[in-house]
Amino acid sequence: METEEDISIWPRMEPFMLGALQVAPSSKLGSHYLRKMAMYVQTRDGCCPLLQWPMWRHIACGKLQLPEDLAWLYFETFDLLIGHTSEKRLERAECLSQCSSKSELDQQRNKLSVDTLQFIIFLFIQQLNRVSLRSSLIVEEWPSQRTRSPSPSTSERESKTCSQNKNWDDQAHLSFVHSHLAEILELLVEPSQLPRSGQAQRDCQISLDAVRSLSLLLEGSTSQGTTVQSVYRLLTKGPLQAQSGYCAKSRSFPFHKLLSCLQQNLTLNPFGVTACQHSGKKLAWAQQVEGAMKRAKIARNTHTAPPGSKIISMSQVLKQTLAKTSEKLTGTNIKIHRCAESFIYLLSPLRSVTVDKCRDCTVVLGPVETTVHIHSCENVKVVCVAGRVAFGASSHCTAFILTPTRPLLLPGNTDITFGPYHTFYPSLEDHMASVGLAVVPNVWDQPLVLGTEGLLNASQCNTTTNMESVCYRLIPQAEFHTLVVPFKMEGDTCEIPGGLPPLYQATVDEKNKRIRTWHKTVTEARLNKEQRGLFQELVEMKFHEWLLETGHRQELDGHFGAAG
Repeated sequence: METEEDISIWPRMEPFMLGALQVAPSSKLGSHYLRKMAMYVQTRDGCCPLLQWPMWRHIACGKLQLPEDLAWLYFETFDLLIGHTSEKRLERAECLSQCSSKSELDQQRNKLSVDTLQFIIFLFIQQLNRVSLRSSLIVEEWPSQRTRSPSPSTSERESKTCSQNKNWDDQAHLSFVHSHLAEILELLVEPSQLPRSGQAQRDCQISLDAVRSLSLLLEGSTSQGTTVQSVYRLLTKGPLQAQSGYCAKSRSFPFHKLLSCLQQNLTLNPFGVTACQHSGKKLAWAQQVEGAMKRAKIARNTHTAPPGSKIISMSQVLKQTLAKTSEKLTGTNIKIHRCAESFIYLLSPLRSVTVDKCRDCTVVLGPVETTVHIHSCENVKVVCVAGRVAFGASSHCTAFILTPTRPLLLPGNTDITFGPYHTFYPSLEDHMASVGLAVVPNVWDQPLVLGTEGLLNASQCNTTTNMESVCYRLIPQAEFHTLVVPFKMEGDTCEIPGGLPPLYQATVDEKNKRIRTWHKTVTEARLNKEQRGLFQELVEMKFHEWLLETGHRQELDGHFGAAG
């Protein structure tokens, strides 16, 4: 018979990695206001178990005084996080592409709904990136050895989480859940159970239906290596049923028994970044230049992790060209960290991608179902089709993108350039369909600027007094070129999906016309053999000079080829 020591419960990775916006949240998303929201939706008809967009807009704009665009950003982010089928995403894209006015777009949005209690938990998770002096004390309040990381430098790492990318930090996720679990459970208590203070009392009960919503945040297993289960299943059978106080007759849990049970069994995510870096497998590439990859650290947990927890961590790739298309990449969350002067091609359908603290790199991606986040980067070029593209604390970066959601500019960016998606590879359209991304709608040129003081509106973005509002531009036509993916692959895609916007297509046509004119001029010059040889030498010399000046020589010299 299993004992309670056999059971582990841990924070799921994706709600933090993909759901928490990397900006200090509005004070209106604190516990006090979210408790009021929880009470409001549970006492109104038509708000539970599903919350429709019009009701959330009413609460966000009317009660919490949030701008409508910010309310939609949270709603849309949660919807991206939740696993819809690719067929449903494509069906919705088709409906949105038919909208020709704001009122028609609003009609489509009004059809959308989310799980009410899970959405409230999601809003609470935004506190992950709240700047607080208290966060530096969390590690000192740690009660259990079970929650310790195997790393000997846990305390040092946790004390630094305020300045690091917490969205990928499983230590920060664990600290957050352990510190705020009581507040999260209070959001699930029915209003009739709460006194006027809104604080849950010892004899409060939480219904099983409410506890089901914790599956957004927590999961676990009965022993290491067994099937991952949702938290409510673990709490309603076996040794945790008694420990959590679950009563099958009333289908509810005593608040403080449930809280104690969860806290005692919380541990670090066994599929998180920490475990991946300690015991993950290396990712093989087609070729490797001897000695060139010595510093690089590339690990994956795709051989053991369940869907939603698959990670590939790629760090310290320097002056290399790496390329891969593989089933091992499909559906993974990828982190590209501290890479420099490299060209990276990951041409498979992906779950999410974070490019963190990289410089002087070009990253070409297969379709990304959720978010591509570029954080603390300098002079990085990203080419992708993605559910969302976000920049934070980055400078001199360029994104050539196709996306159905407005690109998100978080605080700290300077000189960000957006351009239309400008490449293809043979299996691209099949990969897009597999993650539910279509060619329309495509709003690559309509960034949303989320500054430290909240969203910046159009009038602010037309002034030069606010530096956050002038942090981006659309690429001028004169600077625009298409990109050729230099690998042989199977597939039917032979052109850029959806084509280029007319102005950029005209630029490409003009450049192609000049090339044809050049070829014609050379042909009509009727050079003899010696002249052709001298002319070829001159052209090659100028070409190599151009390769060196632009840095493209490195891409050719370091080219690995695509791995299967």
